[in-house]
Amino acid sequence: MHILFVCTGNTCRSPMAEAITRRLIAQRGLSDMHVESAGTSAWPDAPASDGALLVALERGMDLSMHRARQLSPEIVAGADLIFTMGPHHLERVQALGGMGRAHLVTAYAGNDPRPVSDPFGGDLGVYRATAEELEQEISAILDKVAADRANPSR
Repeated sequence: MHILFVCTGNTCRSPMAEAITRRLIAQRGLSDMHVESAGTSAWPDAPASDGALLVALERGMDLSMHRARQLSPEIVAGADLIFTMGPHHLERVQALGGMGRAHLVTAYAGNDPRPVSDPFGGDLGVYRATAEELEQEISAILDKVAADRANPSR
């Protein structure tokens, strides 16, 4: 299964979501999952923001090698599930061919469909809050994916 996370610049939320998901799938032994991220307005090859780097390090994750990617039809076509941080990201993914595979990260597991707050420009506390929100949502997503796999008729 190929999972894609999408935000605006691919320097804060989606790289943190990618790293969190990598850690959680490793902890859960889900070796058949691949995760990536991209941005709807990414500056290609930009590094993760300083706040995202620091908060990831605090959580035992390394974003130092992350480089931003611009969302494209090819990236969308390669993903089985696509999770976006806000409604405008969802609209862009759907316009690029992701209809039926794209969801707000907060809505997929049945939670309140709302945007994930953008920490860009905020202090470390804002980044920590976003990382915590992402961790909770991604854990629920992986629970749902596991339940759907166990019971495909759901």
